[in-house]
Amino acid sequence: MAIQPRPGLKLAAPSDPASIKAEIRAEAFRLGFDSVGFAAAAAPAIQGERLRAFVDAGWHGDMAWMARNTERRADPGVLWPAARTAIALGLGYGPDADPRAAQARTDLGAVSVYAHGRDYHQVVKSRLKALASWIWNRWGHELKVFVDTAPVMEKPAAARAGIGWQGKHTNLVSREHGSWLFLGEILIALDLPPDAPESDHCGSCSACVAACPTEAIVAPYKLDARRCISYLTIEHAGPIPRALRTAIGNRIYGCDDCLAACPWNKFAAVARETAFAARETVANQSLVELAGLDDAAFRARFTTSAIKRIGRDRFVRNVAVALGNGNPTSHAIEAVIRLLDDASPVVRGAAAWALKKIAPDRARAEAARRVDGESDRDVRAEWTDADATPSA
Repeated sequence: MAIQPRPGLKLAAPSDPASIKAEIRAEAFRLGFDSVGFAAAAAPAIQGERLRAFVDAGWHGDMAWMARNTERRADPGVLWPAARTAIALGLGYGPDADPRAAQARTDLGAVSVYAHGRDYHQVVKSRLKALASWIWNRWGHELKVFVDTAPVMEKPAAARAGIGWQGKHTNLVSREHGSWLFLGEILIALDLPPDAPESDHCGSCSACVAACPTEAIVAPYKLDARRCISYLTIEHAGPIPRALRTAIGNRIYGCDDCLAACPWNKFAAVARETAFAARETVANQSLVELAGLDDAAFRARFTTSAIKRIGRDRFVRNVAVALGNGNPTSHAIEAVIRLLDDASPVVRGAAAWALKKIAPDRARAEAARRVDGESDRDVRAEWTDADATPSA
């Protein structure tokens, strides 16, 4: 992101690096950030080695962007050679209750805490831009801003900057905010004193590993994204593998189980940022109602939510799977049957699977009249129980 100084601005007199760092930290807190840390921009070689091992194992699944430009992704010093310091920033989004409680209502959709409020990308980015502009206008040093969508590994950078450590679930854990912390980063072409890296305080605890419904955490600190419910319901565009659908339960966007299980959450305060507060149109909504969303209604409902990023078809696919994992009420059955005629193959396939789960007799009748006329091989495979390689 390009930051331009205000016309006619007179820059502050040069300060020593320690003073600049202190002023930046104070301004970041004034702007509402909950955590601030500083580290050298150049990352250690082990960071790139871990990324390459992750990609080589195929654990990134459909996320092909992770396999591109691994050298630049692993090391900000390669991404932008002029960078000297990484400023890591965090915004807490702690919930006011254990989000796993939503799984008890199988007629409602469980949405990951991070998507309950306004899209965090926009909230964090606006704060980062404000801080970056302040730095530029005060000292004139070149800088760049990153938040999640750019090729920067923010969790390792935040750990090196002392904000937290990467827990056994691979997410950042903070002693002040538990596992509930949004991250952003500013790279600046100025050497500033680094903070001490945070130590790993997981110890012998393996609560997050045990909590994963699909055993996606294949070993401490190692995640096979292809099994992760967050990946399957958000990043993965094709049919969700059948073997993992039942474990998804009523989770229709993301999964908080490994995060919520972390004992360090007992120190986490409820999010101060009002934009992250749960909206009634997002959290704990009727699956039957959500199944009826067309593209326009989906966009209108989730216009400022991170959910909008996955699109209507992928979202309703998730809803259909959740209906298949719920109670076979007449309303649920009828909602699933309506989805059998959906224009999207990925929705039709999920609906076929769901109907076989909650109304097997009705499913046999529907299969008899639909399978021969079905043009999509994945949907036909759902009706016939054939082994089909899910399309991307």
